[in-house]
This record gives sequence, structure tokens and C-alpha cells, in this order.
Amino acid sequence: MEQKHGTLLIVDDNEDLLKAAKMFLKRHFAKVDTEKNPEAIPALMSHEDYDVILLDMNFTKDVSSGSEGYYWLEKILKIDPSAVVVLITAYGDVQMAVKAIKAGATDFVLKPWENEKLLATLYSSMRLRESRDEIENLRIKNQEINKELNSRFSEIIGTSAAMQRIFQTIDRVAKTDANVLILGENGTGKELIARAIHRNSVRSHENFVSVDLGSITETLFESELFGHKKGAFTDAKEDRAGRFELANNGTLFLDEIGNLSMPLQAKLLTVIQNRKVSRVGSNKETPVNIRLICATNLPLYEMVKENRFRQDLLYRINTIEIELPALRDRLEDIPLLANHFLKHYADKYNKPVAKISDAALARMHKHPWPGNIRELQHAIERAVILSNGSVLQPEDFTFTTQPAKDDGQLNLDQYNLDEVEKLLIRKVLKKFNGNITQAAAELGLTRSSLYRRLEKHGL
Repeated sequence: MEQKHGTLLIVDDNEDLLKAAKMFLKRHFAKVDTEKNPEAIPALMSHEDYDVILLDMNFTKDVSSGSEGYYWLEKILKIDPSAVVVLITAYGDVQMAVKAIKAGATDFVLKPWENEKLLATLYSSMRLRESRDEIENLRIKNQEINKELNSRFSEIIGTSAAMQRIFQTIDRVAKTDANVLILGENGTGKELIARAIHRNSVRSHENFVSVDLGSITETLFESELFGHKKGAFTDAKEDRAGRFELANNGTLFLDEIGNLSMPLQAKLLTVIQNRKVSRVGSNKETPVNIRLICATNLPLYEMVKENRFRQDLLYRINTIEIELPALRDRLEDIPLLANHFLKHYADKYNKPVAKISDAALARMHKHPWPGNIRELQHAIERAVILSNGSVLQPEDFTFTTQPAKDDGQLNLDQYNLDEVEKLLIRKVLKKFNGNITQAAAELGLTRSSLYRRLEKHGL
């Protein structure tokens, strides 16, 4: 027996018609709701996404003009612009049908209707709704795919023993649906690892949705992650799916999870446990099927002891842990990484730079790389842009040769203000193990201001 699907809402002031329609249509659709009072439409729509709404054009206040039907049609489309509405009336004519279609109705039927004709109209209307939903989902997926394709690099580069162990772990973990926690300093490539897990999983044909939790304010957290309904708050001008819904059947990557406050951790834990989300402004729960990958540069286990991170949330997200090595702990990968970035930026800027000198590579091996791979990437980009030759030399790089000693003092080779600022930021980042929030507070900056300076100095 073919499984029934589709949800209908029938709104008509004739109780006999409602009973007869429901008795017939429930044999063909998964759910059929009926309502005598059109005033109940907004409440019904807030709890159910109807595939088709059958709406009477004439209620008792207005027997034949159809004005009530047009009024409620407009209301329905304001609530859900993608709603599929089929208008019904006993006094239909061509002019009224044309007006109804122009007002946004999908179709128009006369009562008393023939059951088979009504059924054909509803099936056709439901297919239209499904097509609209598919188009919207494709549009959203294409946006995510384009973001991924336009990202600077998708490869994970490294031949060191430390990276070989990471690759082996990815191979073992990717095919499962286990939650993964990726640990490591800023700039070590945590998102690249998450994307690699996704690409090698059974969900690879679905969305990979990345969320920087450190950049989301407390007030927008629920809206960003769980979505919102139109009018839920001042700037909610349309319905919007949250990141959990966008990642449905795919992978959700939550970066900087250690920066969440305790109240937000509790809300996140509830959704992870129940695998259901409710958009802000709606009581309706939507099931979500995701593979969860989280990342942080913070010491979560110490934070649990200090009551700054929920232990139950940590247990939920760390079924598998992957700890990425800092660049200073995989120095043998520097030539491989540097030459990869060199080729990319030489092509991008149409520069004839083809090689990095041994002296420059030797200088790179002495540098502490507090910004890890991200810092190396920016250093190569800057050197390629400023270079006048075909081989990058030590003088093409602006970082200091000697690392700063961990004695609380800044070691300056020069008194250029930009260089001093750069060294100071490095020192503070090292002090707080790469934590942007704490480093910004120590420097008296906002997070966004510190991010701008990191970008400026290639850190």
C-alpha cells in the first residue's frame, strides 16, 4: 500500500462540507485539518507547515463577493509567502478566478466539486509546494557550496608523523556519525580537518555548515542557530532557517565552542540531546539529523573544573577527540606548506616567483609561528606581493629571526610601531594560548579590533 503524505488545511464555515471533505481526503493525505473559523488560521499555521490550504472565498459575513477569501488569502501569504492556497466558492466565475490567481492563489475550484477533480487539483498544488521547497533548498545549498569552493584552500598539507596520525584518525572516524571535538591553537587548520571528515563521510553530498560561535552575540545566538519566524523580533522581516536546519542530513561545524556562556551552553545541549529545534517565535519543533563537529583552542577540561564549561556538554561533543599540533611542533612540514602557498599566490597575483631560498626556509624554521599555518600563509602572501625577483629571500619576510623569550619582556630588534604592535599581540596570544577573547581583553581591544590587527599583521 502506498504511503500517504502531505498535510492539508481546509477552512470553510460549512460544517457538513468540512466533514465530507475530511472523510474523503484523509484516505489520500497523511494529515487533514479542518477549521470553521478563519480567525484561527494564524494559530494553525504557527504549529504546522501545510502543503496546501483549501480556503473558502465566502464566509457568513459576506455571501458572494469573495472579499473575505481575498482578505484571508493575503493574510496567509504574509505569514508564509510560499504557501499554496486553493480557493473554493459556490459562486465562482472567470473574473473571480483570474483575480484570485493574481492575488497569489495557486488554483480555484467550484463547489459542489467532483472528488476526483478536487483530488487532482490538490495533488498538482502539492507538487508545486514541493518544487518551491526544493528550489529554496537548492538555493541555500548552492550558497554553501560556493562558499566552500571559494575558500582559499581545501587541502590538508603535511608529511610529518604528527599529521600522518591525524590522517589515520580521519580515515577511521569519517565513515561513522560520531561527534568529533577538534582541539588546537588558532591557525592550525581545525576547519580544514572538519571539512575533510565531512568529505569522507556518507554525508558528503549534503551541506557542510560552519558556524563561528565566537562571533555570534548572546542575543542572536538562538536566531542564528535555531532560526526565527517573521516578526519574532524587530529585525525579523522574514522566516529564516537556522544553521541546524541548513545542516540537516549533513554536517554542522561549531567553531570556538569554548567561548559560549553557560546559559548558551545549556540551550545548545538541549538541542544536541533532543535533535529538535524550535525557531524563535514558534512553538513547533523541527527534527534535525546532523553530524556534529566542534572545535576550540581553549582548555575545556580545565574549564569544566572551573565551572566555566558544562561537563555534560563536553561528554556530548567529544566522542572522538582530534588534537592538532602547532606549526612549531611540525617544522618538517614548513617547506611543503610554504611552497603550496607560494604557488597559489604567485598565480593569484601573476608574479614570477617560483622558489623560496634555503636561507629564507632556515629563517622560517627559527620563527615560533604563534599564528601557526595562518601566519605562514599571510607571510608568504605578503612576501610574494612585495618581491621583485623569482626567488624569495630572507629580506622578503618581516618577522623577527629570534623568538620572544618567555620572560615577560618584549625583545625588539627595531622600534617600528607596527613591528612593536605585532610583537605585543604575539606575546599576549601566547600568554592566553591563542584565545582571542582573553587576548583582546588584555590588550584593551574589542574582538573585532583584534581580528583586524591579526589580519593586518598576517597573524
